Amino acid sequence: MEERELAERAKRGDTEAFVRLMELNKAPLYRTAYAFLKNEHAAVEALQEVTARAYKNIRRLKEPSYAKTWLTRIMINYCQDELKKARREPVTDLVPEGISKPGDDFLILEEALLALPDPSRRLIHLKYFEDMKIKEIAEIEEIPEGTVKSRLHKSLRTLRDFMNGKGGRADD
Repeated sequence: MEERELAERAKRGDTEAFVRLMELNKAPLYRTAYAFLKNEHAAVEALQEVTARAYKNIRRLKEPSYAKTWLTRIMINYCQDELKKARREPVTDLVPEGISKPGDDFLILEEALLALPDPSRRLIHLKYFEDMKIKEIAEIEEIPEGTVKSRLHKSLRTLRDFMNGKGGRADD
């Protein structure tokens, strides 16, 4: 059964169809949460919360063919809310002993991505880590497709400059 049909059935109240829809989208939603929250436990918690919110509001899904986009938007909103809460709380998060740290390449990439402002980092994540189309990103971000393209281009240029040692920073 395809995603659109599952979304239509879930919207009509079919719980089994909703569970299957969430199973189809679990991996990309988890990756999105992890990209924002940078913590496995927080990403799993985000996935659980988004599942509950989506189940509660499935009847609000306007177009079943955009169920993945709708779920991703819920995840991004949740993650942004969590990050705002975290900024208000004092940071006491230390890496426990015995936990392996990512390799240097990963750290350089992560540092380069952190040099981007949040909106640019979101676009890069959706396009290159979630393999979404420009049209889908435009719908999620609620901006025109041309704006997505130009911001992606600018963000990639900034990443390239950073990786080449210039340490550039884009301001959106």
